[in-house]
Amino acid sequence: MPELKSIRLEGAGFAADNLVLPFQIEALGLRGRAVRLGAEVDAILNRHDYPAPVARMLGEALALTALLAAALKYDGIFTLQIQSDGPISLLVADVTSDGHMRGYAQFDQGRFEAAVKQGAVERSVPRLLGAGHLAFTVDQGSVMERYQGIVELTGATLADCVHTYFRDSEQIETCLKTACDRIDLPSGGPDAPQGWRAGGLMLQRIPDEGGIAQTDMPTEEEAEDGWRRAVILTGSAADAEVLDPTLPAENLLYRLYHEDGVRVFERRELIDRCRCSRERVDSVLRGQPRAELDDMKEPDGRVVVTCQFCNRSYGYDDSDLDALQSAED
Repeated sequence: MPELKSIRLEGAGFAADNLVLPFQIEALGLRGRAVRLGAEVDAILNRHDYPAPVARMLGEALALTALLAAALKYDGIFTLQIQSDGPISLLVADVTSDGHMRGYAQFDQGRFEAAVKQGAVERSVPRLLGAGHLAFTVDQGSVMERYQGIVELTGATLADCVHTYFRDSEQIETCLKTACDRIDLPSGGPDAPQGWRAGGLMLQRIPDEGGIAQTDMPTEEEAEDGWRRAVILTGSAADAEVLDPTLPAENLLYRLYHEDGVRVFERRELIDRCRCSRERVDSVLRGQPRAELDDMKEPDGRVVVTCQFCNRSYGYDDSDLDALQSAED
């Protein structure tokens, strides 16, 4: 376990964005993570022409993915995927053990507009997603067994659905707070630019592994009271605080939990980086019959493959396709 660090009160020197910050409320035996996403989530969401409610839902999914992945020890890819029968039929967000993030959403424009006419849809799982399931997957390659957890979409928000998973499947008491919005960014002038931001807090009651001396352990009643207080404090964090680009995560944690002695661990950087490449697309197309590739041609005679995550396109003319077939032979 990394050495614990006391939180400093001043904001100077703190990186406010694109990180996961593990923390511990030592007196209560509680552990948590804070995530702040700025330019990286802005880049991911701006690659697609999503309506604002769809973008917010994906931004919260990215924040949740970072929070959940930070609780695990893995060497590979952690994926959060939602499939449903609502206007948003698919949400996918993943993060590698190196902190490389990506995500995308699939939605039906007509059904989305109909849902908007029926009432407020912001952050609403029933209105935007409907019935379906949420899956967590940890893929560490062929040398390790793939792990997957699945839960039905139950709750008003994505955070509620994840909370249901921990309550019913893992039996771990969990408190979640997430937010995503497009806000004015500090610029020093009257015409402040806008950008997407996302963030969140996750607090859990996890059995002690020896990090707290037995004599310092709270009684059962103290532990229950402390947990309820921490949940209330977590819920008291306004979206504006969670997203504030001028408020470092360390300062937000101090503001919420300082009376119980909050401490932080080493932060982890989060980076917007897709894993698509020409080589990966070559590998997929190489296994397709030439007749099927010809059927995929655009009016200009090329086969064009576009990555759903980053919108990057890879074009193949007849000479490229011939070369792929020759390589396979």
